[in-house]
Amino acid sequence: MIRTILLVEDDMLMREFITDYFKKEQWKVYEAEDGRQALEMFEQAAMDLVVLDIMMPEIDGWTVCRRIRQKSDVPIIIITARTEDDDQVMGYELGADEYVTKPFSPRVLVARAKALLKRSEGSIGREGDMMSYGELAINKRSHTVFVGEESINLSPKEYELLLFLTKHEGAVLSREYILNAVWGLDYFGDLRTVDTHIKKLRAKLGNEGRYIRTVIRAGYKFEFEP
Repeated sequence: MIRTILLVEDDMLMREFITDYFKKEQWKVYEAEDGRQALEMFEQAAMDLVVLDIMMPEIDGWTVCRRIRQKSDVPIIIITARTEDDDQVMGYELGADEYVTKPFSPRVLVARAKALLKRSEGSIGREGDMMSYGELAINKRSHTVFVGEESINLSPKEYELLLFLTKHEGAVLSREYILNAVWGLDYFGDLRTVDTHIKKLRAKLGNEGRYIRTVIRAGYKFEFEP
């Protein structure tokens, strides 16, 4: 089976060195040199694993890790030159699965990647990538959404919003909280952005859009009732 990895590393020589080792093991490698490029690539292809450097331009690795984890359970390995315990704790709190400190052997990194995937697939299986609510089905691995037999064409942000709502099923989420979590703290739009995307998302989901409920003067919540 060919595995797909997103390698995020701003050091070109290091990135090429790691890529060579993964390609020798028949992995397909997507290379990103900064955090913004990494997030764009993650939206474009289904990844089996993310190897993520922390100190990067544009958007740092902490932010990339958090944004990926908001919408995907893909295994994440963090690599960094920093050795502080607080950094490791932060990485795990953000949802990283492994933490590798530089300098390291690329062979060891590949071995740990293989072990992580084996452990991940053994614990959750393919079913862990599927979420179903009535006629609504979400495949987190392929980033696809179906209502019944019909494939629903969502924009990346609409998909991210849907996943965020389902992740917090039953909880009332304020517009501000949704905006900060889905669009990021560095986004300069206003709260109407959330309302607009909720409206579009409901329309695309048709009857299944009823699970996204408006809570007057509070925000929104995803509530499934069979």
